[in-house]
Amino acid sequence: MNKPELLAPAGDLEKLKMAIIYGADAVYIGGEEFGLRKASKNFTLEDIEKGIEFAHDRDRKVYVTLNIIPHNEDLVGLDEYVLELEKIGVDGVIVADPGVFSVIRRVAPNMPIHLSTQASATNYETIKFWYDLGIRRIVVARELSLEEIKEIKESLPEDLEIEAFVHGAMCISYSGRCLLSNYMVGRDANRGECAHPCRWKYSLMEEKRPGEYFPIYENEKGTFIFNSKDLCMIENIPELIEAGVCSFKIEGRVKSQYYVATVIRSYRKAIDEYFRLKEDYVYKEEWLEEIKKASYRDFTTGFYFKKPTGEDQVYGSSSYIREYDFVGLVLDYDEKTEIATIEQRNRMFVGDEIEVFGPNKEFFVQKIEDMWNENGEEIDVAPHPQQIIKMKMKKPVENWDIIRRARKD
Repeated sequence: MNKPELLAPAGDLEKLKMAIIYGADAVYIGGEEFGLRKASKNFTLEDIEKGIEFAHDRDRKVYVTLNIIPHNEDLVGLDEYVLELEKIGVDGVIVADPGVFSVIRRVAPNMPIHLSTQASATNYETIKFWYDLGIRRIVVARELSLEEIKEIKESLPEDLEIEAFVHGAMCISYSGRCLLSNYMVGRDANRGECAHPCRWKYSLMEEKRPGEYFPIYENEKGTFIFNSKDLCMIENIPELIEAGVCSFKIEGRVKSQYYVATVIRSYRKAIDEYFRLKEDYVYKEEWLEEIKKASYRDFTTGFYFKKPTGEDQVYGSSSYIREYDFVGLVLDYDEKTEIATIEQRNRMFVGDEIEVFGPNKEFFVQKIEDMWNENGEEIDVAPHPQQIIKMKMKKPVENWDIIRRARKD
């Protein structure tokens, strides 16, 4: 049994680096065109090349999304773009549309193509159709159960790879094919511009009583009738592996560096622990507790074990739960003086209790006793975004270690 790939989202070059440092085997990114996440910063071709170099130097992979459902004008320039991606060495592209697939096959016949979840592959005959055309990895529809995935894997050749989402935001619409955003605000979700109207609060208005709004209650807590809980399968690593999932995909290209590092770190630990212990593997609650130190909604296992019910929705709010703030990123550490150079990410004060963690260490807790600015002047607070400060550390730290703090009321 091969260890599954841990596949991380990366909305920009810094997130790509963070994902790889914290344990991702591969990242998926979007360029400035042809992808479904225009809300993230995304990558220029120059940044893609830099990201590929960073990843390949560490024996990691980079996949690029080309998964829009295009109109005619969206195809302009696709040929040239694909050739540029091939030239700079991407490890694969993610595609939903047959026309985009055809263009790639014509201009870059050796380019590995992964079928996006947007293509709604829900059965082995559909997947065999794509397999016969040359696709060797399928990102299965999120509406599949583990039993269905297992049946697909058993019905098709061994070199077919199954990739599946295991963590992150869930879309209320079938495989992400949604017209609600386009209808309500003119932003086409299938061309990368989703406004997420599924997270909005709704009321009811009767036709002959314009202006009279009545709350919609599916229970007594609220009116967010489309708002799904987040997917989380950290407790079910063995079941995913046994079903034949070979790539564990984390959602979140618009999420922060801190989110990516925190979630990837926990899944990395769980996967490695499973392959280290096999039949003696035991899930550790601390992995989920760490994930909850990044922003999250309440969690669900989606369609993997049953069809979702009202228990898999969040009716009271569309907000994330945020119990910790990302306050600093370690840039350097002097072992002799035990002083770290830190890039500030949120305000922190002398006297704050902080937690420090890294990709290869458990977190430790300390109080901020002293801080200095770039000029060596002692300061009580670091208020400026990305301000460079120095701080005495209780234990040794390394570049890329993260400092977080419980949120203050």
